[in-house]
Parts: sequence; structure tokens; C-alpha cells
Amino acid sequence: MVDLGHVALGAWGGGRYLHYGRTLDDDEFTALMRPDERLSTLITADVYGSGQGDLDIGRALAASDLPRDRVRLVGAVGHDFYTGERKGAKGFPRFTDPTLRGPDGYADYLRMATERSLERCGTDRFDLLLLHNPDLVGYTSEVVWDGMVALRDAGLTRSIGIAPGPANGFVLDLLTCLERFGDVIDWAMVILGPMEPWPAGLVLPACEHHDVKVLTRVTDYGGIFWDDLRPDTPLPDHDHRRYRPDGWIERGRGIVDRIADIGRPHGLSPMQTAAQWTLSQPAVACVAPTIIAEMPGGAVPVRPVADKRAELAAVTTHVRLTPQELERITAMGDNTGSMALKGASPVYDGDVVADQWPIGDVHTEIARRWGIDPHQQLVKTR
Repeated sequence: MVDLGHVALGAWGGGRYLHYGRTLDDDEFTALMRPDERLSTLITADVYGSGQGDLDIGRALAASDLPRDRVRLVGAVGHDFYTGERKGAKGFPRFTDPTLRGPDGYADYLRMATERSLERCGTDRFDLLLLHNPDLVGYTSEVVWDGMVALRDAGLTRSIGIAPGPANGFVLDLLTCLERFGDVIDWAMVILGPMEPWPAGLVLPACEHHDVKVLTRVTDYGGIFWDDLRPDTPLPDHDHRRYRPDGWIERGRGIVDRIADIGRPHGLSPMQTAAQWTLSQPAVACVAPTIIAEMPGGAVPVRPVADKRAELAAVTTHVRLTPQELERITAMGDNTGSMALKGASPVYDGDVVADQWPIGDVHTEIARRWGIDPHQQLVKTR
């Protein structure tokens, strides 16, 4: 299994492909993403900018002084922007959409998409390749996972994994996938942080059981842990954080400030405290918060992304927080029942769509084995 290190940079940062704050220009983005000795793991996805994100990562790799074998490159394939038609905010369809192809075409698509992504990145292999935002077929199809294994066997990637999303949820689906294919899956990427321990915390014991390492995103909680986001910080019309409930910044800041008080005596910034909490969780091996260039105009000066990058690079592998402090942070940030979840849902009874489906008998049995009551633990209660 490839070692990604304990911190990573995601191409969703900088506002170019997932829109947060100010959009960095080409030179700024290259400087942010250029790997060095302290931050040598980059994560991209082929669907970002319909391939443009890969090209940008390729420029960052080319600008680095590190040799390729010192860089860890994570790719992700799964959305078919080659033949699929974008459906507004829902994005491109998954490659397993039956209107695009059947199972006999899965392996060929995965091979094509991976080779094209590598070409754009200017390299011949990924260190980890993730199945990106799978639908129900992606979680359950042996043909899909045979195709992923074939990519590893062909030397196009050193490891394979899964990245549920893009929204939060997919607990029973990930558990089902691990039980069926955990012997070939090396990594899982999930949304997890001290302000969002639920629902991903429910799958961490299974990841540990199957020896699947966890890579986390959104540890920064929409940028609040970077400490320059305030209620009066301007958010552009396209900013993804506008989808969050009204007042989330005010409520979040109150809790984040208390969490920061715990980390401060240990010499930790708010973001470093969040990263330390996350790295202390079972199976978690690497954190990749979103580095956001906030818009100027609020009462608090915005921080340069170079400062945020340096702060992430300074996160240590040794967790300085005590078990008691970690428990206090968990209690402070408990978000159980705070949102409707995607994937297999006990409250969804409609048709199977790309990111939502009813609970089946397999899900019910998986939930029982892992001590989860879907009707109590996987529903919105507040």
C-alpha cells in the first residue's frame, strides 16, 4: 500500500474547480500546488474542469524540483465527461450510467479515462487512483472493481481506492463495498473533521478492520478553521458554501473558537488542531483540507494562501492533544443528525438515481453487523 504522508494538497483548493472564495490565477495555483519536501502529495480528479485540473496539476509537477518518485500523485476517475452530457449542478453522469454503457464497457472506460488523465498530468502512473463519486453500481459491481484492479496490475497506479460523494453520506454503501472488495481496496477518501465527525465516523472501524487507510477532506469546515472567514466575509455568487444553512459561519465560529482554545497551549493553530484531531481517528492516515483564498472586504484581513499552505505543511504526525482533549473536541463538534445524507437512505423511497437510493436487504444486514440503526443514526434529526 502506498504511503501518502499525513498531509496533502487537493486540486479543489484555490477556487478554480470547486468554487470557494477568490479564484487563483495560473501562477498562483501552480505555486500553491507545486510539491516540495514537506507537501509532496497532490490529489486531482479528471472531471475538474473536464480535464483542465489535470493539466494544472501537470504544470505544478513540472515546476517542482522533486523527482517523480518523491511525489505522491492521487487521481480520480468516474464521471464521464467524454460522452456524457452535463446536467446542471448535478454534473456529469457516472460512467456506469446504463444510458452510456453496460458492464461490458466498464473496464475499457476506466482504462481510457485513466490513461487520458495521466497524459494530462504528464506522468505514466498514479500512486493512488480513486473511484470517484460512484453510484450504486460502482459500490456493488464486481466488474467495476475488476477493472480497477486491472489498472493496478497494468502499472497505471500503485494503489486503488474509493471516494464517496460529493455530498456527505454513503455510510452503508461504503460498508457494503468494503465487505465485498476490501481485500483489493487500499484507501478511502471521506469528509471528516472535528466539526463533521458524523457520518464518516461510523465507517472508520470497518476501514480499520479491512486495513483500508483513510484520506480526509473538508477538515477545514468550509474554511472556518483557517481563521479568516467571518460572517461579513464576502462570498461570491458561485461560492459552494452558499448552499450551507443560514448562520452556519456564526454557529461554526463559536465552536471553532473553543476548539482553538484547546490547541493553543500546544502551539497549534485552529487548522492544525483540526488536523491533529482528524489524524487521531481510527484508520485516518492523511488529511487534505481545502485551501481557500477568501475574498477581501470583511473586518478581518484575509490570509495569503501561501501562509495557509505553510501552516498545513507544519502539521506533525505526532498528535500532541491528550485523549481527554480529543474527547472534548469530539463532543463540541458533534453534528449527528444535522443533515440529510446521500446514498442508501432509510427515508428515501424513490427511484435509484446517481447519488440516492432506497436501503436494500444487503444494506440492512450490513448495518446490523456493524451495530448501526439506520432509522436512528442515518437520518436528519435537527
